[in-house]
Amino acid sequence: MLAQADPDLDDGPRTQKSATTRMCAVSREVRPIDELIRFVVAPTGEVIPDLKRKLPGRGLWVSASRRSVAEAVRRHQFNKGFKRDVRVAPTLPADTDALLVRSVTEALAMAAKAGQVVAGFGKVEDALNRNETAALIHASDGAADGIRKLDAIVRQRGEKRGESPVIAVVNVLTSEELDLALGRSNVIHAALLAGPASKTFLSRCQMLVRYRMADDDKTAEAARNSRA
Repeated sequence: MLAQADPDLDDGPRTQKSATTRMCAVSREVRPIDELIRFVVAPTGEVIPDLKRKLPGRGLWVSASRRSVAEAVRRHQFNKGFKRDVRVAPTLPADTDALLVRSVTEALAMAAKAGQVVAGFGKVEDALNRNETAALIHASDGAADGIRKLDAIVRQRGEKRGESPVIAVVNVLTSEELDLALGRSNVIHAALLAGPASKTFLSRCQMLVRYRMADDDKTAEAARNSRA
C-alpha cells in the first residue's frame, strides 16, 4: 500500500519550491504560509518556532496568532501533531513573540548597516520632506507629540498626491529595542530608506503585527500599515 501523506506535518525543508499553503493544526484551515508559523522539534525534544522555515525535520504549522499558539499549547496539539511526546514550554506564545521581535530588530540593524536608516527627529523630518522615506518608525513608548508631528508630514504627502499615504508607519519596537538595533541610545524616531534591506524589515514587521493582532477584526488593516 502507498503511504498516505500526513495532513498535519510537512516533509521538511525542500530544495525545490515549497507549497504556498498549509493547514493550521488548530483551526484546520488551509491558509497561505505567510499567515502561518512553522514549528519543529529540536534535538532536545523541545518544540521551537522555525520562523525562516529552514530548520530540519518535519514541521507542524499554526496560524500566526498568539492566541492560536496558546490554544495549540493548551490542547496539547503539538503532541498530537507530531504523534509523540514532545516538550512544549508553557511560555511558547511569549517566546515566539520574542523571537519575532528579535527578527525585526536584526533586520533593522542590517538595514542600518546598509545605510538605509536615519534616526533622530530632525534627520527623520528632513528625510520625509525629501521624499526619501519608505517607512516611518516610532518607538512604541515614544512621546505622542513627536509622533503626531511626523505623522502629520506623512498625511500631508498623501493629501498633496490626492491618495492615501504611501509611507508605512511602524511602531512595533520599544525605544530600548530600537537602541539595540541601531547601536545608539534614546532612539524614538527613525526613517527607513528604500532598498532591499528595508523590504526585509517591513516583511518581518508585518509578521509581528499579524501575530499580535490576528484575532482582532482590524488585523488586515494593521498588517498593511506595517509594510510599504
